[in-house]
Amino acid sequence: MRPGMQRSAVSPPQPERQSPARGWVVLAAMVAVAAVLLIAFPEQRDPSIAAFWEFLLEMVWVMPAVLVIMGLFAVWVPKEAVNRYMGRGSGARGMLIALVFGTLPTGPLYAAFPLTKGLLEKGASPANVFVFLAAWACIKIPQELIELQFLGWRFTLARFVSTVIVIVAMSFVFQRLLGAKEGAPDGDV
Repeated sequence: MRPGMQRSAVSPPQPERQSPARGWVVLAAMVAVAAVLLIAFPEQRDPSIAAFWEFLLEMVWVMPAVLVIMGLFAVWVPKEAVNRYMGRGSGARGMLIALVFGTLPTGPLYAAFPLTKGLLEKGASPANVFVFLAAWACIKIPQELIELQFLGWRFTLARFVSTVIVIVAMSFVFQRLLGAKEGAPDGDV
């Protein structure tokens, strides 16, 4: 380094942004595959189209609320708080927070994906995000209450405990698998 020159701060590498064209190509490929399948299996055409419309209407009703929640989350929840309470150093407390917040929602699992992306971008550890997603999928409070009513407290408790144990164990494996990306920028998981 020559005298008089200052050392500039090295900025971390930025995640690669996918081009919008890639999304359109994937969509076109999916539509083409669906069209081929509908032609190849005409007896499945009506049930498939009915299921498509039902799912589309469900998304039209659910996604606006998810987008509002995402906007509020992005503005009201500081990155430092997510990093402190659910980041890589949060330990068992971070997993417990992720587990509790994952059990509260009652919406479909696809509604959790934008929220988990926001958590990752704000510094939550992939293990805690995995716990959040798995709890959303497997341990919803209304679901537990219905299970308790039909299957009894012993079954419900045994399933709940075994599910939590498996989720926590899988989150460690998940974090280990992503260990190579430990130095990756937030959101590039």
